[in-house]
Amino acid sequence: MPSVNVTINGKNYRMACDEGQEGHLLALAAKFDGHVDQLKGSFGEIGDQRLTVMAGVMVTDKVDELEEKLAKLEAELVKVKETKAIESRQKQAGDDDLAKGIKDAAKKIEQLSLKLSGSA
Repeated sequence: MPSVNVTINGKNYRMACDEGQEGHLLALAAKFDGHVDQLKGSFGEIGDQRLTVMAGVMVTDKVDELEEKLAKLEAELVKVKETKAIESRQKQAGDDDLAKGIKDAAKKIEQLSLKLSGSA
């Protein structure tokens, strides 16, 4: 299993990952380190462990917000799909009614034509 060295708050950590995920892990670590740096800039040196915990909570909050947004979007998508399905069924029913009307009209025209042919 491959491993990479990531740097968080100036400290190196060796982490294992799945094959081909090395770049992704490095990018995630760099992003997390950015959150730690942001907090360090706001609060100064408040201790590595506290800084890491605060960054973890901050990231978890963002994940929570995104999960809520995703759930809302998924619910909207379900509504849109349901609306499309209803519209499709209504259109099909309308098309069926139209086709029946055309068939009925054709039948009446044929009957009239036969009556006219018979009387001529």
